[in-house]
Amino acid sequence: MFLGGALVAIGLAIAMLVVTVFPARSTRRGVGVALAAIEQRYSRRGPGAERASDPLAALPGWSRGLALRLSPSGIASTLQRRLDLAGNPGRWTPDRILAVKGLGMLVLALLGTLYGLHNFGLLILGAALGGTMGFFLPDVLLYNAAKKRQARIQATLPDALDMLTICVEAGLGFDAALGRVARNTKGPLAAEFARALQEIQIGKTRSAALRGVVDRTTVPELRAFVSAIVQASELGIAVARVLREQAKEMRLRRRQRAEEKAQKVPVKLMVPLIFCLLPALFVSAIGAGVITIAHTFFGTHGLFG
Repeated sequence: MFLGGALVAIGLAIAMLVVTVFPARSTRRGVGVALAAIEQRYSRRGPGAERASDPLAALPGWSRGLALRLSPSGIASTLQRRLDLAGNPGRWTPDRILAVKGLGMLVLALLGTLYGLHNFGLLILGAALGGTMGFFLPDVLLYNAAKKRQARIQATLPDALDMLTICVEAGLGFDAALGRVARNTKGPLAAEFARALQEIQIGKTRSAALRGVVDRTTVPELRAFVSAIVQASELGIAVARVLREQAKEMRLRRRQRAEEKAQKVPVKLMVPLIFCLLPALFVSAIGAGVITIAHTFFGTHGLFG
């Protein structure tokens, strides 16, 4: 009797352990799958990235292999990092960028060869310059797109923090306020906030989601803001007060950047002033006197006759 009760108790304990452990594992697995889906959606590396109507899908595979051989190791992760900074433009992946690099190198090298076809030295120089330009042109374009995106994030960050501060002080939670900012603003910063909010909603911690935003940007003000929010969450400091101070600091930095740009304007105006305006001014002011002096010394039929 006692042995039977003990066996029943052990069976119930095992059943409860199974019910407790396996759903937790499945939940963690579901969170991992959801995070991978979000990552594939934003990085365009999922199975739906290739489309039949996509002209980039017809790029030859040998051009990717050629660019891969001429690139340093780890170029795929480097290109993915640059794509993250550029906002992951549609239909662009590291493999496609490598294919474009290899194809561009061959095409521009061929054009340079045709340009110097009648001169061997010019032929070699044109092929080398054309191949170099074709190989590095996608990198330059990608860097330019990333730089413009980071500049837009830096420009819209103060206004977004002001709205975030108002929402939190009005009684909303930080996550709800972040969602409100993502819905009511436009641009790359709103997209990053929306992605961080999606990751938080599927189970990722707030600190990890915000650090992910920092990893996809290079704006120092955004890095300082995320660090302050993470520290406030860990130390139990009121988020509203931290947001107020951060918004004030962002407005100060924006004003300082505007003053810095204004101080650079006179220096930038020196080049057109010296090489364009001053020669014309000298000609109009001294030209008549030079002509009069020439007539006086050389006569009416002299040099300016």
